[in-house]
Amino acid sequence: MTLAPAAAIAEATPAPAQGAKSAAAEKKAAPVDCSQVKCLALTFDDGPGKYAGTLLDTLKKYDAKATFFLEGQYVKSRPQFVKRMVAEGHELGNHSYSHPDFTKSDAATIRNEIKKTQDAVKKAAGVEPKLLRPPYGLADIQVSDIAIEFGMPMILWTAGSADWSSKNVKAIQKQTLAVAKPNGIILMHDWVKQTVDGMPALIKTLKNKGYHLVTVSDVIKDQNLEPGDIFPVPAGWER
Repeated sequence: MTLAPAAAIAEATPAPAQGAKSAAAEKKAAPVDCSQVKCLALTFDDGPGKYAGTLLDTLKKYDAKATFFLEGQYVKSRPQFVKRMVAEGHELGNHSYSHPDFTKSDAATIRNEIKKTQDAVKKAAGVEPKLLRPPYGLADIQVSDIAIEFGMPMILWTAGSADWSSKNVKAIQKQTLAVAKPNGIILMHDWVKQTVDGMPALIKTLKNKGYHLVTVSDVIKDQNLEPGDIFPVPAGWER
C-alpha cells in the first residue's frame, strides 16, 4: 500500500475559508444562556429503551439536546445507545439499576442501585452521571444523604407528558405543549413508541415557539444545587 505524500494530500484537500472555520467553531463553542433565551429540558426516563436509536436520530436531525435518566439494567443490555448519547452531546443521569422505590428501600440497597448504574454507564460510555433522579420521583432524608455521598443533586420535573399513560401521539404532543414553560423540565420515556414517533413534529413546534431544547444542567445552571438538594422542590419537602 502506497501512502500519498503529505503535501499532495494538502493540495488535494482545499482548506476551508477562515471565516467559515471560525464561524463553525464559534457556533459549537457558544453555550446557550437560559437566562436570556427560552430553554426547555426534555428528559427521558427508564432507558435506554429499544426506540432510543430512532429518538437519537430525531434529536440529531433537529439539533436538539436531551437528558436521559438511565436504568443500569438497560445500560448493560443496550450500551451502544449510551455511548452514542454521550458522543452526540446529550446528558446522562442515574435513575437506579432496577427502579425500586428508594423510600421503601434500606440504605445498602439504595447505594447498590446507584453504584451499579454509575459503573454500568462508565463502562458503556466512559463517563459517570452527575445527576440522580430517584425512581418514581420519590425521595426522603435517607435518599438525600446517600445522594450526598455520591456527590449528586436530585432532579425531578416541572411537568410530565403523561406518555406512559396515554400512549397516544397527539395526546403526548398536546400535553407537552400545554405544560412547556421557560426553564421547564419535562418528564418523558424513550420506551414509549408514541413519544418517539411524535418527537419530530413536537420538536419543530417547540422550536417555532422559540424554545431552545437543552440539557437539565443548562436549565439548572443558576440554581447552584449542592449534592443532596432536590429540584424542583416538592411540596412538603424539608431537608
